[in-house]
Amino acid sequence: MTDADLGAGATVDDDAAMALALIEARAALAHGDVPVGAVAVAGGILVSRRHNERQLQGDPTAHAEMLALRDAAVALGRWRLPEVTLVTTLEPCPMCAGALVAARVSRLVFGAADPKAGACGSLYNLCADPRLNHEVEVVPGVRSESSARLLDDFFAERRCR
Repeated sequence: MTDADLGAGATVDDDAAMALALIEARAALAHGDVPVGAVAVAGGILVSRRHNERQLQGDPTAHAEMLALRDAAVALGRWRLPEVTLVTTLEPCPMCAGALVAARVSRLVFGAADPKAGACGSLYNLCADPRLNHEVEVVPGVRSESSARLLDDFFAERRCR
């Protein structure tokens, strides 16, 4: 899927949104960042799309999910995002999962699980902790093979250097 496939007002389902997130993830490779991409969708309409920029910005918080949430808040004009579905290629870490809860995001869709740092079901489950002020519906495994392959290839190349 390309931007040309998204006409003005075109609706985006979870699979199409993940296709866009994968495009974003590949863009992170251009500046040496871990290939993770995220998009925010509100009412079926794409409102933001970003990729990891930790290396590019020298910022440990510049995860794709954080950047996409920030852009979505600007696009929608508010910090509470209950109509937003965040779609990301990798299961969010504790920082990003906490941001999803804080922003009152309704849904999270992710590709590859992250057994080492995943906070949405793998290692922790911040999005479904009833002790917090909000719970986020989690849909794991959308295009998980493509997401995992992108990450595996990135880290395999790093190990060969």
